[in-house]
Amino acid sequence: MFKKFLLVFLVSMIPLIELRGAVPIGLSGLLGDPLPIIPLYLTCIIGNMLPVPIIFFFARKVLLWGANKKFIGKFFTFCLEKGEKGGKKLQETAGRGLYVALFIFVGIPLPGTGAWTGTLAASFLNMDFKKSVIAVMAGVILAGIIMGLASLGIFGAFGAIFG
Repeated sequence: MFKKFLLVFLVSMIPLIELRGAVPIGLSGLLGDPLPIIPLYLTCIIGNMLPVPIIFFFARKVLLWGANKKFIGKFFTFCLEKGEKGGKKLQETAGRGLYVALFIFVGIPLPGTGAWTGTLAASFLNMDFKKSVIAVMAGVILAGIIMGLASLGIFGAFGAIFG
């Protein structure tokens, strides 16, 4: 059981996959029996949030340093552009409700959104660290709920009933 929790914890830390991939893995039969839902969520949230301070304070500096390096430059430039694009889009959409927009951006489980991209965007926009972490964590919790409901087939049941 510990190995299963460790796996979903580590998957939650992977960029672009994050909690959005770890919750369905934990709830599916992929690892054997599904993991208990509350400990699974807590494990995935902690795993997804653990890199956030490092991303906020150091990722932009590392990406800028590596952008012109021979082997890693293209990937680092891609990450920089993704962060800048996400930050600009977030700021244009949000106006004064920037932290609410950050919460929604992280919370809606779409490709390219999530704690990593949201935190990088917050860093590029020089947003307040504490408020950004709260918005990102709330978004991660929302994404976990949405992915859990989707994994359990709740949305399919609603579609069958009301569709």
